[in-house]
Amino acid sequence: RWLMDEFLESMATVLSENGCGRDAAEKAERLLAAGRTEDLIRHLRLCRCGLMEDLHESQRRVDRMDYLIRKTEKTIKNKS
Repeated sequence: RWLMDEFLESMATVLSENGCGRDAAEKAERLLAAGRTEDLIRHLRLCRCGLMEDLHESQRRVDRMDYLIRKTEKTIKNKS
C-alpha cells in the first residue's frame, strides 16, 4: 500500500506541475484505485494531448513574433 500511495502522490505531482490541474490528478487517482488501468492510460494520454496542443499554440505565437520581427527589420532597413 505504501508504494501505491507514493506512486499516487508522484502521479498527482507530475500532473499538477505539468498544468493538467487537480481535477485531472484526482481522476487519475480514482482510475488507478479502481484498477481501471486502460482508462487511466487513456486519461493520461488525453492529458498529454492537451499539453501538445498548448505546445503547438505556443509555437504558433513564437512564429508570429518571428514574422513581426523580420517584417519590422525589413521595414526599418528599407527606410534607411
